[in-house]
Amino acid sequence: MRKSMFLAVFILNLAVFAQNQASGFVYEDANQNGKKDRKEKGIAQVSVTNGEAVVLTDENGHYKLPLSDDNIIAVIKPAGYELQVDENNLPQFFYIYKPKGSPQAKFKGVEPTGKLPKSVDFGLFLADNEEQFTALVFGDPQPYNLDEVDYYMRGVVTEVEGIKNVSFGLSMGDLVGNDLDLFNPYIKATQKVGIPWFNLMGNHDMNFDAKTDNLSDETYEAHFGPANYAFNYGKVHFIILDDILYPDPRDSNGYWGGFREDQLDFIENDLKFVPKDNLVVLAFHIPLSEPEGDAYRDEDRERLFQLLEPFLNTLSLSAHTHIQKQDFFTQEDGWLRDKPHHEYNVGTTSGDWYSGKLNEQGIPISVMRDGTPKGYAFIHFNGNQYDVDYKVAGKPEDFQMEIFAPKVVAKGRNTKAGIYANFFMGTKTDSLVYRVDNGEWKPMEYVEEADPSYVELVYDWDTKEELMSGRRSSNPIPSKHLWRGSIPTKLEVGTHKIEIKATDMYGKTYTGTSSYRLEEPVK
Repeated sequence: MRKSMFLAVFILNLAVFAQNQASGFVYEDANQNGKKDRKEKGIAQVSVTNGEAVVLTDENGHYKLPLSDDNIIAVIKPAGYELQVDENNLPQFFYIYKPKGSPQAKFKGVEPTGKLPKSVDFGLFLADNEEQFTALVFGDPQPYNLDEVDYYMRGVVTEVEGIKNVSFGLSMGDLVGNDLDLFNPYIKATQKVGIPWFNLMGNHDMNFDAKTDNLSDETYEAHFGPANYAFNYGKVHFIILDDILYPDPRDSNGYWGGFREDQLDFIENDLKFVPKDNLVVLAFHIPLSEPEGDAYRDEDRERLFQLLEPFLNTLSLSAHTHIQKQDFFTQEDGWLRDKPHHEYNVGTTSGDWYSGKLNEQGIPISVMRDGTPKGYAFIHFNGNQYDVDYKVAGKPEDFQMEIFAPKVVAKGRNTKAGIYANFFMGTKTDSLVYRVDNGEWKPMEYVEEADPSYVELVYDWDTKEELMSGRRSSNPIPSKHLWRGSIPTKLEVGTHKIEIKATDMYGKTYTGTSSYRLEEPVK
């Protein structure tokens, strides 16, 4: 009797143990049919994760992972391989395991997934993942209604539709504006770009009725998969993260920038298998800096910096602010290496929330509060190095600065007016020089002021006698990429040409031109 009871308990424990782990293969899907055929070989030394633990496949491509009743199993794509994409160009690298489905909420989450398959397999196929590649990055599409989805599609997506020589795209959160029923229209619009497209979660993509942070991404997961994942291209390791703590753990009101413990454990476990000379790129929505108040939990940023300390080359990408700026974290900021950590806070595809005058196509011009026009970024990778290009939507590629100068100035009189250059990708240490009428090149002074060209644009709304179409833009704020030069007035009456030359942090040079007119003073 005891022996049979022991055997029954042993069998029960085996069943429980089997149910508490996932296993399967990462394999080369040679015929790209989405299933492991008998002759298709496993791929060794590939990372697989349950969202916290990370393991490597064995010599046969086999893995085992612990499993709860709310896990997403995901392969971390190695360099040299590609992922399958679905009909919407969303990469298929994960398996959602929620046997009971998502909790009931205002917006639908994951349906019950039922019994775990005997083998959770991930097929990859060989690709020419060269060390040189380009990624396309969108900040905050953030439509609040279908009209704004249309603005996003016609104003941005159609401009890059069918683009070539770009490996993948990434949207930096706030895919929509609170209405999660807009996820599908957003997906359908972005699909038209025609390349594999990754996404991450923003503070306007959450389930606001969630009582705990780990349940705030249920609708996001149903549409896009895990909110925390990673992949490799060439010598670059990408880690995509949800860095929004909701509800705010301080007072349960609103949100706070930071990470849960399990997310930081995922980063730590993932980085164990990343070569130290690779470039590590982290992408999340809320920037690590604190431009307005206590926007980020300090201990989370500190632990993140500790985890990144062994890596020589790092970059982080963020959005959220609806401006564009470059931040550099030094040892004074808690960074643990001599070389500062660069964070690129990406300008947005929605610009200033689809505000401003309407262009010829009836789309808001939506210039951002710091004077950056709406647009998107190309990040070019070469081995473990990178450089960035910002493309203004609807403008030529070489439009990299907005120049402001008075239209007319009194000849011979000193003026407090100035020549301003808003260099959209600029940093404080960049060099900008200017000259007038092919004269001597002179340095411009870096200033942190409101861009006068944006001030003029905004206050046009307040000085018109009639209502304008569209919606008034936000009030100006100081720009982090603005330079000023004085106006030569001791020249002949007439029009004088201004030339400006900017050299960015990557050594690339851009030029822009404008003019002003001198007239005899009115007595």
